[in-house]
Amino acid sequence: MSESAPAHPRLPGQAALASLGYAAPVADPADASPHAFPDGGGWRTEIPSVEGPEALHTVLAEAARLDVPIHRISQGSGVWMLTDAEITEMVDACAAANVELCLFTGPRGSWDIGASTRTASGGGGLRARGHGAVAGCVEDALRAASLGVRCLLVADEGVLWVLHRLRDQGLLPADTTIKVSALIGPVNPAAVSVHEGLGADSVNIPSDLTLEHLTEIRRATRVPLDFYLEAPDDLGGYVRMYDAAELIRRGAPIYLKFGLSKAPGIYPFGAHLRDVTLSTAKERVRRGRLALDLLARLGADSGMSPLGSRLPGPLNRFTGSIGSAGSVGVAGFDEVPPAERS
Repeated sequence: MSESAPAHPRLPGQAALASLGYAAPVADPADASPHAFPDGGGWRTEIPSVEGPEALHTVLAEAARLDVPIHRISQGSGVWMLTDAEITEMVDACAAANVELCLFTGPRGSWDIGASTRTASGGGGLRARGHGAVAGCVEDALRAASLGVRCLLVADEGVLWVLHRLRDQGLLPADTTIKVSALIGPVNPAAVSVHEGLGADSVNIPSDLTLEHLTEIRRATRVPLDFYLEAPDDLGGYVRMYDAAELIRRGAPIYLKFGLSKAPGIYPFGAHLRDVTLSTAKERVRRGRLALDLLARLGADSGMSPLGSRLPGPLNRFTGSIGSAGSVGVAGFDEVPPAERS
């Protein structure tokens, strides 16, 4: 039996459980986020792991068929895995659809010659190891920006800081946004604030954080959060569909990411992974439709940002050259005389 949307937001199973004496606690208004996107919306949508033009066209077609609004499409293999023609095709397709395109920058630990990421401790994680890896990320960022990409994905705090400073210097366009990957997602209010200070315009936090953790984060920072409603298996495989309304209430401004569990990894993408990439791309859009339908049934689907919105609004940044090894140029780091080093 179908159920019409209630006049006011409700919790899942609210009336039925209350009739049995299992009423949920009344939500505390103090837990609600006081923040929003500059357009007034509390949430936006994202389809991740869209690896190349064919997958992008597949996502856009499926989104039109299922009426799934999309604010951002992101790719995970990296700028270096795409030709100029492929990047240009993706930029043009997203512009025509009024969707933001976000591409990953450069080398990361799991593809490096270092073996520490394969140990039980995970070593330094998936960050950029050494000057060469940072330089690769910078090269990717500059190339992507020259081809019209205005959102860059990073998996390293140093790369984040460097790209932010390049943006400040005008070597990257001023309207470039920088997104922190789930691969290094911070897990406490202080850490999220640090990423904001380093230049992040949105921060992917791990999907195993509790609702209370989101409230704690929102008391410290207003940087937009990215959150997998359904996480890939290598990020835990969590499915948080029924938390969507509360994630918005506590976490706004927030991007709801429609990921996919029980799917094989596809990074770095190539033609040998074409079939699984296209099939999982379609299913991510379908997962988005399921989440939006659930929000509508609960009466919690209002407050979405207008389509085409992409900028985060004013954020708190570190100033000066904190942690700098000197001015950063296109070719890398300039040497600073020992007497001038702090």
